[in-house]
Amino acid sequence: MRLTGAQIVFESMLREGVRHVFGYPGGANLPLYDTFVQYPQIQHILVRHEQAAAHAADAYARVTGEVGVCFATSGPGATNLVTGIANAWMDSVPLVCITGSVVTALIGRDGFQEADITGITLPVTKHNALVQKAEDIARTLKEAFYIARTGRPGPVLVDIPRDTQQQLAEFEYPERVSLRGYKLPEHIDYGQVKKAAQLIGESQRPLILSGHGVILSQAFAEVRTLAETCDIPVITTLLGISGFPGTHPLALGMPGMHGMYWNNQAISNADLLLGIGMRFDDRVTGRLKDFAPHAKIIHVDIDPAEIGKNVRPTAALLGDVKAVLQVLNKEVHPKQHPAWRAWLREQREQHPSIALPETDKLLPQYVIHKIYEATRGDAYVVTGVGQHQMWAAQFYWYDRPNSFITSGGLGTMGFEVPAALGAQVARPHDVVWSVCGDGGFQMTSQELATIVEYELPVKFAIINNGYLGMVRQWQQLFYKNNRMAVKMFSPDFVKLAEAYGMVGMRVTDKLQVESAIERAMAHPGPVLIEFVVDEDENCYPMVPPGASLQETIDQPQPSREEATTRR
Repeated sequence: MRLTGAQIVFESMLREGVRHVFGYPGGANLPLYDTFVQYPQIQHILVRHEQAAAHAADAYARVTGEVGVCFATSGPGATNLVTGIANAWMDSVPLVCITGSVVTALIGRDGFQEADITGITLPVTKHNALVQKAEDIARTLKEAFYIARTGRPGPVLVDIPRDTQQQLAEFEYPERVSLRGYKLPEHIDYGQVKKAAQLIGESQRPLILSGHGVILSQAFAEVRTLAETCDIPVITTLLGISGFPGTHPLALGMPGMHGMYWNNQAISNADLLLGIGMRFDDRVTGRLKDFAPHAKIIHVDIDPAEIGKNVRPTAALLGDVKAVLQVLNKEVHPKQHPAWRAWLREQREQHPSIALPETDKLLPQYVIHKIYEATRGDAYVVTGVGQHQMWAAQFYWYDRPNSFITSGGLGTMGFEVPAALGAQVARPHDVVWSVCGDGGFQMTSQELATIVEYELPVKFAIINNGYLGMVRQWQQLFYKNNRMAVKMFSPDFVKLAEAYGMVGMRVTDKLQVESAIERAMAHPGPVLIEFVVDEDENCYPMVPPGASLQETIDQPQPSREEATTRR
C-alpha cells in the first residue's frame, strides 16, 4: 500500500511495539504530528523542552526494557535532544530519536532552523541516518530499532526532511535486518568459561562487581545463583543498583568514589573480581594502577570494546550476561568462604559507613531512609546527579529488580524530573519517587506542567541545602573552601508546585519528615516536598580525586578550623 513518509513512520512504530512517544512539535516535523490523529494506539506525551523528551524516553526504556522513542523538530529542537542522547549513550539505554529536518532542497544551505544533527550526534549514537526518500524510511527504522535494542543497547537517531515525510511510497516492512559490519557475539567461548570456573574454585577472597549489564539482560536470577552457590559477596555499581537484592546477606552495596568504605577495602584485598556487565570506569576503580592489586579479574560483557579497555582480565567472557552466566553456573561448584565473610563483617563493624548520624539536625540521609521505610522498598526511585544521588544510592535498599533510575556515565543534572515522568508513564500504577537536588531540579522543573497535565502521581523529594552540594564539597575539601558560584538561590518550591496545580509541602524539622512522606504517599496525585536540610552536610565515604580505593576517606571528624567555617 502507498503511504506518506509520516504514515510509514507510524506503521513502523506499531510493528516495533511502540506505545508512547515523548516529543515536541515544530515546523520540520509537522507532517508527523499531523499524522498522529490516525494512530490512537500510540500516546504522545508533550514535554516542555526537548531535552526532557530524551530523558523521559530514556527512563521509560530502562523501566520497561523496551526501546524509548522521542520526537523533535529541526535545528534547536534537535540540538536540545543532544544531552539526553549522550546520557543514553553513556548508560547503554535503547532509544530511537526521530527528528524533522529542513526540506531536502535546503540541506547544506543553512536554511531556517537547519542543523546537521547526524553530524552533531555521531559521537553519541550507535548509529544515525538522514533519510531523504520515503521509500527508505521503513528499512531505516527497522534497522534503528534493531541496533538500539541488540548487543550493548544505545541511542539511534533518524533525521527525516519535512518533504520526505510528505512523499508517497510503497510500504513494506522488512522482516529481517542484515547489517554488514554490525556483528553480535554468536558463540560463548567455553574455554574461557571453564577457566573462569577454575578461578572461582581456586579463590579464597572473591567478589562480584555487578553492573548495569545485569539489569539490561535481566540476569537477576543468574547473578543470585552464582553468588549463593559459590558464597561470593556482591558489590553493585551505581547503575548496577537494584540488579541484586539490597537486603540479601551477600549484598555489600556500592563501591568507588562514594561507595562503602568496606567495599573499597574489600576490592583492595580480594584475590578474585568478577566484573559482570560493568566497564571498570574511573568512579569504581579510583587510581587505576592501584586497583585490586591482589586480584585476578574475570570480565563478563557483551561489548568487546570494553574487554581490557581499563583492566586486563585473566578470563574474558564475551556475550550477553544472562546467557554467559547460565553456562558458567553449570560449571561452578558449591563453596563457602567463612574467613572472608568474617573479615568483611569486621570491616563493616569497624567502619559503619552508612550509619545514620545521631543529631537533631534535618539531614538528607535521614530523609532518604524515611522514604525507604514508607515505601518498604517497593518503589521506583529516580535521581538527578550530586550529593542527593549518592545518598539515595547509600540509604535506600533496592530489593525490587530494576527500581533505581539515575544518570551514571554522563552525570546529567536535571535528569530527575523528566526521568521520573518517563518512569511513571511506564509504570502508571506503581510508586515513583524523584529524589532531587535544588540545583538540578531547577534545570528541568518546567516538566512539572507535563506531569500535572497527564495526571502522573510522581512524588518529589527536593533535598534543598541551598548549594550545588557536590561542587561545594569539593571546593571545601580540595580548594581551600573557596566557595565560588555554588550558593544556589531557589524559588519558593511550595508556591511553584501550587502554581502548577500540585500539592507542595516544606519540611524544616526532623520531626516533620515522616508525616510529610506519609501524606505524599496517601495523595493520589503528584506531590512535591521541599526538605530544607543542613547546608554543610558532606557525602561520605569519599575517594579523593586521583587517589586509590585504599585511600578512601571514611566519615572524618571536622577539624577545629573546618568546624569554625561551618558555623
